[in-house]
Amino acid sequence: MKLQQMLSIVRKAVDEFQMIQPGDKIAVGVSGGKDSLAMLMALRELQRFYPNSYSLEAVTVDLGFPNVDFLMIEEFCEKLQVPFTKVDTEIGEIIFDSRKEKNPCSLCAKMRKGALNQTAKELNCNKIAYAHHKDDVVETMLLSLIFEGRFHTFSPVTYWDRTDLTLIRPMVFMDEADIIGFQNKYQLPAAKSPCPADGHTKRQYAKELLKGLNRDYTGTKQRMFTAVLNGNLKGWNVRQESRRPSASE
Repeated sequence: MKLQQMLSIVRKAVDEFQMIQPGDKIAVGVSGGKDSLAMLMALRELQRFYPNSYSLEAVTVDLGFPNVDFLMIEEFCEKLQVPFTKVDTEIGEIIFDSRKEKNPCSLCAKMRKGALNQTAKELNCNKIAYAHHKDDVVETMLLSLIFEGRFHTFSPVTYWDRTDLTLIRPMVFMDEADIIGFQNKYQLPAAKSPCPADGHTKRQYAKELLKGLNRDYTGTKQRMFTAVLNGNLKGWNVRQESRRPSASE
């Protein structure tokens, strides 16, 4: 996938869900994986011509796992001319060594969110960007159906009144396969997750389930995503028709 195609898909989400307003300062959560690096690059390029001016801060939460090098992320941000902040934590040690959590994902996500929110406030940001893509939307919906008995997934835009921060997900229309192609084309310095639970979670189960369904019944993922768009779910039922200036304007 070329950068122009990526920008078109990201802008579609930004426009339809009105994710960015003039003067926004957005903390971009950068884990070092392909998704967050692609999102940071897309938001940086979109920033050059988007009618609503905004600024970016790249924020990486270091979970404290040993032998993890963040230099490539820092250099990538420097190349994009986006300020970079690394937040040191002991989340990994707390979850795996002290508490020995059997199901660590929920607590880890909560602690990472707390660290990212606090840093965003310290940097005077009013928004945070997560790199969840279309596959994540559908996988979360499957997890909710299977384990909670409800038709639900996360919203493209979420306002947290307790922190006065707004979470945006500019990649919700993006297929993971296209992100992989984008990563390969532009040689993004993505790193494998150092988490010991990586690949052994309910999330991974949903990912494999979706992959199998889509392989056996072509188009399953897109039909499920369409069900989310048409399902009157909170946050998904506020889409605006994108209108961009024509060449003559």
